[in-house]
This record gives sequence, C-alpha cells and structure tokens, in this order.
Amino acid sequence: MAFDTALTTLLEIRHPILLAPMAVASGGALAAAVSDAGGLGFIGVGYADERWIEAEFQAAGSSPVGVGFITWHLLREPHRLEVALAHKPAAVIFSFGDCSPFIDAVKRAGAKVLMQVQTLAAAREAARLGADAIVAQGTEAGGHGGGRGTLPLVAAVVDAVAPIPVVAAGGIADGRGLAAALTLGAAGVLMGTRFYASTEALGHAEAKARLISGEGDATVRTTVFDRVRGYAWPTPYTGRALTNDFVRAYHGRESELDERMAEERERYAAAAAAGDLATAVVWAGENVDLIHDIAPAGEIVHRVVEQAQRAIAAAALSFHAAPSAYQDTQAD
Repeated sequence: MAFDTALTTLLEIRHPILLAPMAVASGGALAAAVSDAGGLGFIGVGYADERWIEAEFQAAGSSPVGVGFITWHLLREPHRLEVALAHKPAAVIFSFGDCSPFIDAVKRAGAKVLMQVQTLAAAREAARLGADAIVAQGTEAGGHGGGRGTLPLVAAVVDAVAPIPVVAAGGIADGRGLAAALTLGAAGVLMGTRFYASTEALGHAEAKARLISGEGDATVRTTVFDRVRGYAWPTPYTGRALTNDFVRAYHGRESELDERMAEERERYAAAAAAGDLATAVVWAGENVDLIHDIAPAGEIVHRVVEQAQRAIAAAALSFHAAPSAYQDTQAD
C-alpha cells in the first residue's frame, strides 16, 4: 500500500517522503537511494562549489533527484544554481532567505519549486511567490531552523496556504511522525537526521554513531558553530546540534568566543579534519531518541511507510471504538 497525496502527485513519487538537503550529509548516493525507494532525495549543496555539485549529481546516476540551497548563501554565488539546473533536477528546495530571484529559472528548467519556511508569514509569502509546495519546518529539526514547534506550525501553514501541498519537517524520524503529519493535513514529510544515520549519507562514521547514542534532551540550538566556522547566518536562524565540549564552553558566552576567535577557529578546523567530535559539530534533531541503527536509506523509507500505515490503522480503530464508550458513560 502506498500513500496517495498531493505531494506524491506533484512530484510523481510513490511515498510522501523527502530527504532533507543536509549540507555535508545529503550527497548524490543518498539522494538516489531515497528516490529509488519511492521518495524523493535532495542533494544538499550547502556551501559547496560547482565541482562538488557536479560530482554529487554524477553519484546520483540516472535516479531522479532534487537539489537544495541555503538561499542567503546562493545569493552570493548564484552561478551554482545554473550548474545544478543543467542536471535537470526534479525539484529545487530553497531555505533561509529570499529566493524570488531564482524562481523563474527553476520553473523554466522544468523543476518544481519548494520553499522551506519557519513562520506563518513566510509561508504566506512563499504562496504569493508561486511555490509548488511549502515545507513547514519546526524548531525540533536538526541543523538550521527557527523557533516554532512543528505540530502547530504545520497545522497553521496548511490552513493558510491551501490548496498548496505542505510538507512537515522537524523532529520526524519514523512512521509515527509521517502519520501525525498527514493527520495535520500535510501532504508528506521531509526528514534529515534519520537519513544522516544511513549507510549512504556522507559524513564521519563517528558522527553517525553519536546520532544513535544521542538524546533529544542533549541537543541545543546555538550559533557557536557558525561563528567559529566563519558563516554569517542571518537572524533569527540558529542550528540544532548535539551538545559537546565546544558548546559547553561557548554557548551563552559568544562574546568570549569572539575574543578568542583566531585561535579557536584554527583549533576547530583541526578538530573537524580529525573527526574530533568533542569539538566539531554534529547537527541533530530532537528525534535522535528514535534512531537506533545505521540502515540503508531505502530500508528507512520502507520502515517509515509501513509504520505510518500501522499507526493510522491503530488510530482509526481507537477512534471508532471511542463513540460507544462515550455513549455508555452518557447512559449512566
């Protein structure tokens, strides 16, 4: 059984599951694996250059994939969009910034335009700009995001932008999250952290291991990693990561980090190169409690779909049972 939603129709996919375009982790092999399993995978460009883009599209082979950009960074280096569009992506996700200069080029290339938002106002603006689908991202998400919770934001966005399909993102790691999103009126989900813990994801093996052992209580939204890496993320975006020694040293004491920036930037770069995750970042959502293994991405897609089907069926049974129980109490 497959879910038939406005998202699956729009993107011509079997399952309403999208791979988040995670910088560093979402390369061509991972994107292709998600697409081959019936969802749609997105290559996460992040801060990468055109050579990386070319290499990852090559790694995706003939599988239909999309591509995602950090919009404020793309505005500085817009030629990277042309490089990506030459590979005929199925869709492009824009996140964190004004993507209006790029929409016409994407649509002329035959790709769908998805816009990720963190507020209701941004969702309304995305609808005005002509988004084919809107990703409502809650603060539970790993990596960069805003401050609103996923459930109320998704429901509000669904109401505000109908009939544009809405995709839920932030804290979703299994089929229960997909089932919840669908009951809120979303047409699908976008998942990042769960796919980071997959065999095809790019990234250090120890980072994946930390996702399995991590806890949602031990994640934090912070700016310290962006500061030390030299990325000038605009307000109000912060990044959710696993707490480590670097966070404990500087989160809430950013001015001290700024004062020591020259030495700390050098120390951080060395730690990242060595895979020293007591210092280097591991982006992770609050859903790490739900991740228990490193699995092939295709297997993850199938698990999510099957669990969602079971969750919806169980909820339907409970719902149908509830009226009679209620009536019995009224009769008393």
